[in-house]
Amino acid sequence: MAIISPFKALRPQAQFAKQVASRPYDVLNSGEAKAEVRGNPFSFLHITKPEIDLPDGTDLYSAAVYEKAKENLQAFMQRDVLFMESKPCYYIYRLIMNGHSQTGLVCTSSVKDYEKDIIKKHEFTRPEKENDRIQHMKICGAQTGNVFLAYRDVDALNTLIEKWQSDKSPIYDFTAEDDIQHTLWIVNDDTIIDQISQLFKQAVPCTYIADGHHRAASAAKVKAALGKEAPMSAGAFLTTLFPASQLRIMDYNRVIKDLNGFSAAELIKKLSSDFEIKEESNPVKPAALHEFGMYLDGKWYRLITLGGRFNPNHPIESLDVSILSKLVLEKHLGIVDQRTDHRIDFVGGIRGLGELQKRVDSGEMKLAFSLYPVTMEQLFAVADGGEVMPPKSTWFEPKLRDGLLTHLLS
Repeated sequence: MAIISPFKALRPQAQFAKQVASRPYDVLNSGEAKAEVRGNPFSFLHITKPEIDLPDGTDLYSAAVYEKAKENLQAFMQRDVLFMESKPCYYIYRLIMNGHSQTGLVCTSSVKDYEKDIIKKHEFTRPEKENDRIQHMKICGAQTGNVFLAYRDVDALNTLIEKWQSDKSPIYDFTAEDDIQHTLWIVNDDTIIDQISQLFKQAVPCTYIADGHHRAASAAKVKAALGKEAPMSAGAFLTTLFPASQLRIMDYNRVIKDLNGFSAAELIKKLSSDFEIKEESNPVKPAALHEFGMYLDGKWYRLITLGGRFNPNHPIESLDVSILSKLVLEKHLGIVDQRTDHRIDFVGGIRGLGELQKRVDSGEMKLAFSLYPVTMEQLFAVADGGEVMPPKSTWFEPKLRDGLLTHLLS
């Protein structure tokens, strides 16, 4: 069963919460982060993307970058922008985006649960990204990034969280520049804290990483690296857990640099052996699984997978990203390893279909595919089967803000 714990959060004074809260470090490059913090000395990006405070061209993985993160974190604490909670608490975090609301529980999850696969994974991690977060955690002495977990709904837990929200006033409530509303409540009643812990222990057999595989893997490796010197807090890592019914996965689309020597007509003819193809007058947002949009030479096409082309009972083979990979990318375009092939790029659904058209029409790319989103049940089936999804399969929105709740390793 899943073990979660309350923790003493490092968090901003209420008057600084909106300024401190920042988008996750891995959705911005250094230039975008530098532009985003302009005029805001309190942005948590000074800690998660500290190269913005160093000369241009600084090696992002140099010791100077991690030391700057530590220096900035300590400065935020010394200036009382951030303060430490007086006791271990849980926190309720609600996000509202375009009318969609989802509410999670912020806590720490057990590193042992991660190692024993009670916290289930569905992605491979990349060593360079792991090493970056390991160094950041070790030198800062803090987990600054949240791991986004999902679990199958527990009605009693949903009811308990909803009642607390209705009875109590939030500690933070603001709408960010991207129009996403962020509201947090503190759960500081010992009786309720114990009820939540016991409900998870009794009713939640496992949790699933939705977003944050590298942060979770890095937390486990930091604990292992510290060995006997590891503080007790290093045995857990910062997580926010959401009931699956409230989550939505967005599409994660593909753009391709060339047609592998084919003309547009030749490629369409080849694809017709595996897909029913219809030219459309408007951008194609797939309406169902196993359906794709294709943008080529200024035209949109709807591709519907013909029967018998995949195993519908296999958790990986039945994914649309797998079908596209097998029947299009590998079979006709010569793209075998999407992790390393520079002819393919990935566009999160949050950017819309217009971004696909833009990148093709500009001449940067030759071809684009829009996909139907992976479902939560598909994600659970992959993780339960011990399988790994193809790269860039899921895009979750809205994303948690960094800086509102930090877990110190001390």
